[in-house]
This record gives sequence, C-alpha cells and structure tokens, in this order.
Amino acid sequence: MRICQNPNCSNPFNADENKFCNACGHSNFGDLLRNRFRVLRLLGEGGFSKTYATEDVDRLDAPCVIKQFFPQVQGTASRAKAALLFKEEAFRLYELGENHPSIPRLLAYFEQGASLYLVQEFIEGETLFKELQTSSFNEAKIRQLLTDILPVIAFIHSRNVIHRDIKPENIIRRHGDNRLVLIDFGGAKQITQASIARQATVIYTIGYAPSEQMAGFACHASDLYSLGVTCVRLLTRCLPQQDRYGNMYDPLYDAINAQWLWRQILSQSNLSVSEQLGYVLDKLLKNLVRERYQSAVEVLQDLNNSNFTNFFGRVTIPPIESPQPSQPNNTFTNNPPSRPAFQSQELLKVPAFHSFEFDVLTVDTQGREISRERNMTRFFTEDLGSGIFLEMVSLPSGNFLMGSRDNEGDADERPRHLVMIEPLCMGKYPITQGQWRAVTALPKVNIALNQNPSKFKGANRPVENVSWHEAQEFCDRLYQKTGRKYRLPSEAEWEYACRGGTTTPFHFGETITPDLANCGGSDSAILEGRSRFRRETTPVGSFELANNFGLYDMHGLVWEWCADPWHNNYIGAPDDGSVWEWDGDKNRRVLRGGSWSFSPVLCRSASRSWNESDGGLRICGFRVVVSL
Repeated sequence: MRICQNPNCSNPFNADENKFCNACGHSNFGDLLRNRFRVLRLLGEGGFSKTYATEDVDRLDAPCVIKQFFPQVQGTASRAKAALLFKEEAFRLYELGENHPSIPRLLAYFEQGASLYLVQEFIEGETLFKELQTSSFNEAKIRQLLTDILPVIAFIHSRNVIHRDIKPENIIRRHGDNRLVLIDFGGAKQITQASIARQATVIYTIGYAPSEQMAGFACHASDLYSLGVTCVRLLTRCLPQQDRYGNMYDPLYDAINAQWLWRQILSQSNLSVSEQLGYVLDKLLKNLVRERYQSAVEVLQDLNNSNFTNFFGRVTIPPIESPQPSQPNNTFTNNPPSRPAFQSQELLKVPAFHSFEFDVLTVDTQGREISRERNMTRFFTEDLGSGIFLEMVSLPSGNFLMGSRDNEGDADERPRHLVMIEPLCMGKYPITQGQWRAVTALPKVNIALNQNPSKFKGANRPVENVSWHEAQEFCDRLYQKTGRKYRLPSEAEWEYACRGGTTTPFHFGETITPDLANCGGSDSAILEGRSRFRRETTPVGSFELANNFGLYDMHGLVWEWCADPWHNNYIGAPDDGSVWEWDGDKNRRVLRGGSWSFSPVLCRSASRSWNESDGGLRICGFRVVVSL
C-alpha cells in the first residue's frame, strides 16, 4: 500500500498501482505513515472509519492496527473541537488498554489532514464471527463467552465508558491463552450523570443495538443488550442479512412484535439451553432499559448462582427479596432468614441468598468525592448460635491483574500477572469478637482457642491477636458445624475481593483519608491536614462504605491472614486463584489489608506482608471464604 506524504491529505492510503493520491492528487508517495507505520492491507470499513493492518517499524515491525476516522465537521472551530474530543477519547482508550489484559493497548494517536488516527495493539486470533463459520456454539461456549467478556464490560463501565458496538466481529479469541478480547473501541463513549439525558452521536450496528442507543441515548445496559444479542446469534447461527434489493432481513427478530425468536429457532434445530441460561439471555434482551440487567456484575451473579437449581434438579428463578439492612453487630432485630422447608442435608449446604444495598464511593487524588453509587448484591447468613450471625457476600468469577504497577509498591508486589478467580462467598466484614466467641464455644477440632484474645474489647470490633493456626481452627470448627468448607482466602482471592474490579491503589481511588478507613500515620497516600488517627480498632462497618463487591473494611482496621505461605515475589505464582503452596516459607504466612496502626501506603489493595504462622501479634485478624 502506498502512503501519500501530503500532511493535509484526508485519506493518505492508496493502492500500490496509484501514481496520484485518490484523495488529494498528490504524487509524493512513501512507505510509512508518520515515518513509523507500514500499512499492509485494509481490514474493514464503516460509515466514518477504515481499519488497516499495520507494522510498527519502531518496534521491530511489530504488528498493530490503525483506525482512520473522518470527522463530519466543517469550519476551523468545529475541527479544533473534534480534535480535542478525539484526544480525550484516545486518553481513555490508553487508560483502558493499560489496565486490562483483555483490551488492546493504545500505541499512538495523531491527526493528519482531515483524518484522525488511532494505533492499537494487534490481537492475534480469530473473531467469533469467523469462528462461527467453522464451528457451532453450545451452552458451555456461551457461558464461557459471558464469563470472559462480562468482567471486561464491568471494567470499562467502572470507568464510565460504554463500548457501543459489541458484536461477534469485535470479540477475538486470542491465540496462546484462548482468552476472549474485546476490540474496536473507536466508537466508545464516556458518559457522565449529565450526559445520560443528553442525546449523543448515534453509533451502532444494525441488529445488535437496542432502541435507546439507536435514538442516541446509550447507557451501560445498552452494552449488555448487545452482548445478549451476540450470544443468541452465536447460538442460533442467525446473523442479520441483506436481501437482493439491499434491504436488511433478520430471521431472529420479529420487528412487528418487538420479540426475539431465538428460543423458537433453537428448538427447530432440536437444541436447547438450561432454564438458568435462558433466563439470563432473556433478561439481557429486554426492550425496556429498566427491565434489563443494569450491571455486568449482576449478570455474573445470576449466571453463577447455584441457588437456581433446587433439590429436585429443576431450575427456578430465585426471587429478589427486599434489601436487608446491614447489621455490623452481626445480630438481627427480627428473625433471621428461614431455612427451606425441606430440611435435607443436601439442601442445607445450599444457603438461601438475600439482597442488600450498599454505598460505593470514589474519590480524586485530593480525597474529594467524585461519585457515590448505591449498589446491590447478594449474601447469605450463617447462624453461629446465641443470636450471632455471619454474613457472607457472593463474589462473581472474573480475571484481574494481581500486583502493583511499576510506579507503585515494592518488588514483592511484582511481577504483575493475570489471575482467574472462581465464584465464591466472602465475609462482609472481618471476623468480629462476637463471632469468634460463638465459634470458640464449638467442639475443638485440632487446637484449643482463647475466647478473648483481643486487646481492644467489643463484640462488634474485629478479633485481633490471633495466629494463623488459630484462624485455621476457627474455619475447621465452622466447617464441622455447617457442613460448608469455610477457609482462609488465598492471597489472590483476597486481592481480587479487595479491588472489586478497580485497578487503583485503593478501591476508593488513588488515595484514602481517615474518613474512609481506619489506618495509621500520615504518608503520601493520605492527605495532610485531615489526619485523625484512632490508634485502636473500630467496630466493623463503621465507615458505612463498601467496595463494588459489597465488602467492608478491606483497607486498614486489621491485617487479615491469607492461606498462602510467604513468597518474596510473584515469579511462578499460580494464575487460577489457588493457594500457592509450593516453594514458599510455610513458617511465615501472608497478611493483607494493613491495619489501624500502619500507614495508608501499606493498606493498598496490592500491599502484602507476613507474620510467623504461630505468632499472635495484635495486628492480625481475618475473614473467611467459602466456595459453593
């Protein structure tokens, strides 16, 4: 491909045989765009853009992708505004790609002539559109698609970005790790509270976009709708088509009745999916935004909810109950949620889930509030006796980058690596002294337990001054009582739970203040002039702020034991979220989260420390997890 060297050319890409540029008539051709990128071939084109396969000569001919945009503006002022908006969009794409392994990285952006250009990482693999040509999609593959892509959507939505063009052509199965990657963020749009009600530029693909997006009012639920359409099209192999007159024809959608026909078409092929997956897909495809899923996390929770299946193997849709008020003191003013009427041993191992609401706060680098959201998730309660209950929050499966960025933390927090976490439930709070006493009253499994080990007394304060072995005994006694395999979290599970889908040092953002967490002395992570150091523990849940998963007190309060032996770095660490048992120092066990007496920088999501496993320093507490 020949590249026009006229800097004002609106479209510098020309066929090899051209003697004059098609766009500007210029005859000066070169081999490189911007003296760096060698364009190989056209990959695709849409209404206002073209995409090219490219090599980056500055990176040893590494493959990349160039997307060329043609802004539909006139006049110098409009042009300048378009360039500024493009720069802002490029910055957002850079931030997304740098912080998530399933989003292509942005390598460069520039303006030339009347066009704007993005250069992104080339993902080697096949799109799901091409994969559909040679293979079929069953329920297992659709579930894997949702499991891989929903965490990506949750991540971009947490940055207030909507993709606006999710479809099989924009999902690539990457060679090497077989993971799915979401591509083509050229039409992505950042939304704010003010922009939700303001009509935006209409960008969509016919046959995948919901009505509100086609009207210019895309929202987070619009991306989820497009993902649902992608799933049912892959299941049924029904894609939008054109008749011989160029009119769109869609056998999967009844436009007159505004109804998707995927179930009927699937049954015609003697195929089916479980009622659970069917329920999830139908809810993704609701026409009205308010009836659709509102977040990717909500979809994952329904997809991984073992409570869908009852004792007889039939699938039922569990009702969403009224939110239960958070009870940091671990007691209920009313009766606790009742057990199912059929008291078989198998049913007792599948708890009844309820819903609760919680506040999630995001702050800027100065600790000022950026946003406050009211979220909802599911939990179950474990009756420990004597009116004491343990609340366990449901966490979805997902992948995340474990460890610190190069400019953050110490060497023991690197190398940063991708980890996949299976669904689990984790304690909403660290174990309290009231919960500790209830469990220590249970029969001994391996070792005796002191009923009152803590220095700072209070039934609702976290238990502290417990060793790793004592925390293990607590889990063993709880397992013996309930039949559920309670345990300490792996180090990877703990960091995944703490981050709650974020990539910043704290789940609040880049900093914390004494108004957000109970931590110690001042440093660069906490703002001067606002210091209010408590020098003791506080009741769990005192700050009334959770992360995106609905977990409280993940930063500060008490260091929390993890199951893993200590390793000096992450070289050779597992990528499946399991406990890293081999090659570590088993006499030292990992601690996470910081405490009331440690500086904020040691309370970061990625910060890690250790203690002797039989040591009982007063800084050490814990929370428990269980896989259902």
